[in-house]
Amino acid sequence: MSEETLQNTMKFDFFGDLLTEKQKEYFDLYHNEDLSLSEIAEGAGISKQGVYDIITRAEKSLNNYEKKTELIRKWCETRRELETEISKGEKIHPAALRYFQLDMK
Repeated sequence: MSEETLQNTMKFDFFGDLLTEKQKEYFDLYHNEDLSLSEIAEGAGISKQGVYDIITRAEKSLNNYEKKTELIRKWCETRRELETEISKGEKIHPAALRYFQLDMK
């Protein structure tokens, strides 16, 4: 998975509920289901340009949410810190392990 794909997926996971229903649907179909703009447009009964515009607005919104909150950056930083503590043999609360998708090794 490319870094850009990972970032888009994380932004959608963190902030997707703040998008409109159409933005969520088209973003998900395009980025997560790997459908083309033409395929989405055909299924939705709108132009390819219309789909592109909706996805672009969704991406801009997600980028703005991350820029304002830095929630993903903070999440990744905390995850890296926990990985370091795990590698040192430190005990981590099970809830933190689940939230940050980590395993005690």
